[in-house]
Amino acid sequence: MNNMTRGAISALAMASALCQAAPAIKEPKKMNTAEQAPTLSVSQQAIVPIAAFAAVGDIANLNKALEHGLDAGMTVSDAREVLVQLYAYAGFPRSLNALGELMKVVEQRRARGVVDAPGRAPVRPIPTGDALLAAGSANQAKLVGAPVRGPLFDFAPAIDEYLKTHLFGDIFERDNLDWQGREVATVSILAALCGVESQLQSHVRISMNVGISVGQLRQVADVLARQVDAAAGARALAALATVTPAH
Repeated sequence: MNNMTRGAISALAMASALCQAAPAIKEPKKMNTAEQAPTLSVSQQAIVPIAAFAAVGDIANLNKALEHGLDAGMTVSDAREVLVQLYAYAGFPRSLNALGELMKVVEQRRARGVVDAPGRAPVRPIPTGDALLAAGSANQAKLVGAPVRGPLFDFAPAIDEYLKTHLFGDIFERDNLDWQGREVATVSILAALCGVESQLQSHVRISMNVGISVGQLRQVADVLARQVDAAAGARALAALATVTPAH
C-alpha cells in the first residue's frame, strides 16, 4: 500500500467523522516553490472556497471567500458563473442565496471605491431542441471519456435527458468559464457535501480528462483543508486516491 493510499484511507475516516462539522474560513498559507509544480492559477484557487462555502450554505464565510477571490483578481463573471453552476449540484436555494451574497459583496465593494473586473458574458449561441441534445451528449462523452449509458438511465430516462440537454448542454456550452474552472468548482462543491462520494470520484476523473493534473487536484484538496474544512479536504484526497491508486 503506497503513501497516498494510506493517507487517503486515514483521510476518508476523518472525513466521515467530521461530516457534520461546521467549516470556518482560514487565511491561506503560502506554499513552497517546490510544491507549486504543477499548480492551479490564482483564479482557480479562489474558486475552491467560494464553491465549497456556497455548497453548504455558509454565507458568512462565502462573503469572506468572495472578497478574497475578487481581491486576488477573480472577475465578477467568473464568480457569478461558479454560483450559477452550483445549482446543478447543490440545488437552486444554495445557488440563489450565494448569488444574492455575491451581488451584495460587489455593491459594497463599489461603495468603497473598489472597481472589480466585470469579466465577460457567454458569447457562443446555445443550441436548442435536437441540436442541444446532440451538443450535450457530445460534451458529456468528451468530459467522461466515453458515451454514458447504464441501467440507472434506462430506469429513469428523464434524468438522462436532463443531464444531456441541460447540465452538459445548456451549462457546459456556456463559454464564459472554461471546463477546467467548472470542474475545479464541481470537485470543490462535491467535496464539501457529505454522501456524494461516487459523484466526487466521477468528477475527479472528469477533471483529469479536461487537463487538470493529479498535482493540481491535490492542491484543490489542500486548499479545501486549509481554507474551508478538514473533512472536505479529506474527501477530495480520498476520491483522488480511489481514482489514481498508483500515484
